Amino acid sequence: MSNLFEAQRMMRQRREAALRRGVVAVLDIGTSKISCLVLRFAPGLEEEAGQPRRGLTHGAFRVIGAATTRSRGVRAGEIDAMDETERAIRTAVQAAQKMANVRVDHVIASFAGGAPRSYGLSGDVRVENGEVSELDVGHVLAACDVPDYGADREALHALPVNFTLDGRTGLIDPRGQIGARLSVDMHLLTVDAGPVHNILQCFRRCDLELAGLTVSGYAAGMSALVEDEQELGAACIDIGGGTASISIFVKRHMIYADAVPLGGHHLTSDICQGLDIPAASAERIKTLHGGVMATGLDDRELIEIPSLYEGEGGDRRQVTRSELIGVMRPRMEEILEEVRDRLDASGFEYLPGQRIVLTGGSAQVPGLDQLAARILGRQVRVGKPLRVQGLPQAATGPAFSAAVGLALHASQPQDECWDFEMPADRVGARRVRRALRWFRENW
Repeated sequence: MSNLFEAQRMMRQRREAALRRGVVAVLDIGTSKISCLVLRFAPGLEEEAGQPRRGLTHGAFRVIGAATTRSRGVRAGEIDAMDETERAIRTAVQAAQKMANVRVDHVIASFAGGAPRSYGLSGDVRVENGEVSELDVGHVLAACDVPDYGADREALHALPVNFTLDGRTGLIDPRGQIGARLSVDMHLLTVDAGPVHNILQCFRRCDLELAGLTVSGYAAGMSALVEDEQELGAACIDIGGGTASISIFVKRHMIYADAVPLGGHHLTSDICQGLDIPAASAERIKTLHGGVMATGLDDRELIEIPSLYEGEGGDRRQVTRSELIGVMRPRMEEILEEVRDRLDASGFEYLPGQRIVLTGGSAQVPGLDQLAARILGRQVRVGKPLRVQGLPQAATGPAFSAAVGLALHASQPQDECWDFEMPADRVGARRVRRALRWFRENW
């Protein structure tokens, strides 16, 4: 067993230990805000029928602390100024701890940057003794041939999404079943190495142990998509301040992820330049009066805007809501057209279900669902996070989908390839070990 896989298992054990103690924090590092939820887990049986329970802890939880602070030092979902981001993370975590009246040491985090890239891998092996064992699963995962995606990228997830046993496909867990030939389809997700290492360094400086890391699109999809959408196939578009994260789910597994480096801050910037007003005023006007679908009434709705030089005696001006929409719509069309291109490249059209769910803070722009349906050519709805016990009312909107999804991810984590024994003599296993080398350096 390589030191690398031991390091992976130590990371999993650290998460297990935190959940056994009953308290863990989840932290969504966004471009606009940093959200922290402190979760208390219900105590569960650690053994069943005298046997240690396999896999990660699954259990009910309650939110006992929540805090949100303005994000600082983060650009396009990636850390841009370490000191500022460290202070913002400390502010959010300390406020959530104060509300929960408990200290947390372990954090599961998500981020929106890193230019995620998906690979579909497959493997096929003969079942050793007629009954699929844990080792057989490890063998078939090791048989997947990992592409050489470059030394400047790291593997973040390696999710087995489908097993096939003697032609019977769609199996979630083949262990214990009888068969002769076992195949697997695996989703490998890679991200740029730099942003990940910066996040690791930032958490070290905050004296927090990172017990898990994922992309925000994955987390948002887990909370914004309902069960039927996750099962039949749907895409979640999490439009944040700096990025629009894309995740596609089918059979309750994420099978594709990507991101467009455009978001709500670009809308605000366009309003600043188009109307010649300060950034703070542009954000306020976007929130109160923004939209992307004009009607005849918008020509008569006047919006008072401050001059950029108001402090020097500048006069206030008025613009119609139609003019504001005329500034916002081209940028939103650009974002949606980029999303459409990524969806087309992913093979989304071949899924049995093709609904698109918009979420994230910028998904609340009035008329966006109608514009998206027109550009993307599919059914579109705006999704809010699933309700979880103890979640404050202020954290129930689309802007908190990633944070709530992280809580669900902590409660019901999916198996990944490094949760299984993988033989060292297989080429695929060696390549996966190499692909995941950064855990040895950072965990």
